[in-house]
Amino acid sequence: MALKTLSTFLSPLSLPNTKFPQFLTIKPSLILCEFPRSQKSRLLAADSEGTGAAAPSPGEKFLERQQSFEDAKIILKENKKKRKKKDNAIKASRAVASCYGCGAPLHTSDADAPGYVDPETYELKKKHHQLRTVLCRRCRLLSHGKMITAVGGHGGYPGGKLFVTAEELREKLSHLRHEKALIVKLVDIVDFNGSFLSRVRDLAGSNPIILVVTKVDLLPRDTDLHCVGDWVVEATMRKKLNVLSVHLTSSKSLVGITGVISEIQKEKKGRDVYILGSANVGKSAFINALLKTMAINDPVAASAQRYKPIQSAVPGTTLGPIQINAFLGGGKLYDTPGVHLYHRQTAVVHSEDLPILAPQSRLRGLSFPSSIVSSVEEGASTIVNGLNAFSIFWGGLVRIDVLKVLPETCLTFYGPKRIPIHMVPTEQAVEFYQTELGVLLTPPSGGENAENWKGLESERKLLIKFEDVDRPACDIAISGLGWFTVEPVSRSLKISQPKPVETAGELILAVHVPKAVEIFVRSPIPVGKAGAEWYQYVELTEKQEEMRPKWYF
Repeated sequence: MALKTLSTFLSPLSLPNTKFPQFLTIKPSLILCEFPRSQKSRLLAADSEGTGAAAPSPGEKFLERQQSFEDAKIILKENKKKRKKKDNAIKASRAVASCYGCGAPLHTSDADAPGYVDPETYELKKKHHQLRTVLCRRCRLLSHGKMITAVGGHGGYPGGKLFVTAEELREKLSHLRHEKALIVKLVDIVDFNGSFLSRVRDLAGSNPIILVVTKVDLLPRDTDLHCVGDWVVEATMRKKLNVLSVHLTSSKSLVGITGVISEIQKEKKGRDVYILGSANVGKSAFINALLKTMAINDPVAASAQRYKPIQSAVPGTTLGPIQINAFLGGGKLYDTPGVHLYHRQTAVVHSEDLPILAPQSRLRGLSFPSSIVSSVEEGASTIVNGLNAFSIFWGGLVRIDVLKVLPETCLTFYGPKRIPIHMVPTEQAVEFYQTELGVLLTPPSGGENAENWKGLESERKLLIKFEDVDRPACDIAISGLGWFTVEPVSRSLKISQPKPVETAGELILAVHVPKAVEIFVRSPIPVGKAGAEWYQYVELTEKQEEMRPKWYF
C-alpha cells in the first residue's frame, strides 16, 4: 500500500470511493488515503527509483522535499526584504523636510544654497513639527524679483552659483516610469517646439498623458483658438505622441483651467498626478491657477493654496518634487523640477537676461521689410523688394541672411517685445554685429556679458518652397525665443494685387544662432484674424477621428 496526497479542493463527493466518514464533509482538511496498486506499477516504481542500498528511502525523499521548501521560503523572505528596503528608501526621500516653494531639502549650513533656513527658525519649526510650512531664503528672494540661478551642467545656466546639475534634476524624475501615475504635460505655445519634450515617454513610461498648452493669452489679438487647437493636435500627431486630450489654457486669465480639472478628475482614478514640462514652461503658475479654481468647491484645495509653489522668471525655480494635498478623494498633486534643455536660448544667455526672453503681454507681429508700398499709380500698388541681400538681427541672438526670396516675400516676427529687431545690408552685417553687440543688439546686455558672449557659431541654410500666395509658406521657430513667419506681402499687409505676381518658387535663408540652439521649420500656426482666413482643417475618416485626441479650451 502507498500513501497519496489529495488536495483539499477535491470534495469527498467527487471521489469514486464513497466509504469516507461523514465528518470529512463538514470541514475541508488535508486527506491522506491508501489505494491498492498493481504489482506491475510497483515494479515500475522500483525500476525508476533504483534498487539496493543506494536507492533513496521514503524518509530521505521526505527530508529532501522539506529542505527544498525551506530554501524557497528563505529566498522569498530575502526578496521581500529587498523590496521593502527599496520602498522605504523612496518613502524616506519623500519624507525629508523640503521648502514648499522650490522643493529643495531644508538645511542651515550654506546661506547661498537653495533650501537654507535661519538656524533659529529651523529649530523652532522643527520643535513644533512645522517644517512643512517653511520657505527657504532663496525662494523669498525670488518672490521679490531677484534672479538667482542654481542649475548648471548640460542645459544649465551661466552666471551665479550652481548647486545642482540639469542631469541631477532629470534623475529626480526617473522614478515616474515605474509608478502608476497620471501625467499632465505642459507646453508653451510661444515656444511650442522648443518646450515640447518629444522624448517625454523616457520619463513618463507608459503612464497616460494629458497635454496642456499654456500662455494662449499671449497670442495676437483676434486669434481663433479653434484653429490653434486643431493645429496643436496635428503637430502632436506628427510627433507620434499619444495623449488623452489637449487643452489650451492661460494661468493668468484661467482660460481652459476648468476643463483640465474635469479631465484630471475623470482620469486620475486614485493615482498621483504629476505636472511635467520643460524649465520655465509655467508649471508653478499652472498649479496655482489649478488650486485657485478648485478651491471654489473643494476645501482641500483651498487649504493647499496657503503653501503653494513659488513663481519666478528664473528657469529652474523648482529643484525637487513638491507634494500638494489637492484632492479630496485620494492621490496627491506633484509639482516637479523643470526639464532643462540645452537647445533653448535660455540655456546660453546670462541669468540677468532671462526675464527679457519671457513675453509679458500679447504678441504683435513685426513685419520686414516694413516699407513695402513705395508709390501708388492709378490705384495700383508697386512693391519694392526690400529683403534680397539684407540681414535681419533679432537682438544679439539670431541673424537671418536673405540669400534669395521672391519679390512679394515678407518675414513677420513673433516674440518678446523687449528684444529689438534691426535690418542691415548683408555686406555690413559682420561689422554691425561686432559694433552694436550689447548696445543695440541685446541680449546679451552689459559690457561684461557681451565680452564673454561666444557669438552666433551655428549656421543653418533653409530651402523653402513658396507654393500658395494665399497662405504663409512656413514658420521658422527659434528654440526658447519665438518664431517668424515666411508669408506673402499681400497677406501680411492685406494688399490686393491687380497685376499677376510670381506665386511659386524657392526661398533660401541662412539662419545664425548660438551653438546648440535648435531651429525648427514647421507648418505655420494660424494667429491673428488673418490666420482663421487661410487655415484649412484636415479632412479625416471616421477611424482617424476616433484615434485623434480631442482638444478643449
